[in-house]
Amino acid sequence: MSRIVAALAVLFLSLAPAAAKTLVAEVSLSQQVLTIIYKGEALASWSVSTGRAGYRTPRGTFRPQRMYRDYFSQQYDGAPMPNAVFYDAGYAIHGSYETGSLGRPASHGCVRLHPADAEKFFDLVLTVGPENTAITIRD
Repeated sequence: MSRIVAALAVLFLSLAPAAAKTLVAEVSLSQQVLTIIYKGEALASWSVSTGRAGYRTPRGTFRPQRMYRDYFSQQYDGAPMPNAVFYDAGYAIHGSYETGSLGRPASHGCVRLHPADAEKFFDLVLTVGPENTAITIRD
């Protein structure tokens, strides 16, 4: 009987890989850096731009709510937001062609990335699944 229970436990664990996948995008507002952490291991760090004076980037821990490869702002004159991962209403992590601003606050509140890094992040979220992804924005 214990062999059957052990075999069922092994089978169950092998069928549940999604639960083991954990992707964390950790944004440091003070350092203007997004760190990608997968299963507890830091994989990459990318420069970002977050909310400039007069605009805030919401702090907290979120899950991706919706994702678009090609998105244009409905609030800011159709500004391109490639590989947008929305996490809190209208706030997203997305690519920006204003790469000279990366590393300092410059956005209306979104987290801007270099377009190539935004594409990598988008693909990671798709691979792991939004339900297995956390976005943490601190300090």
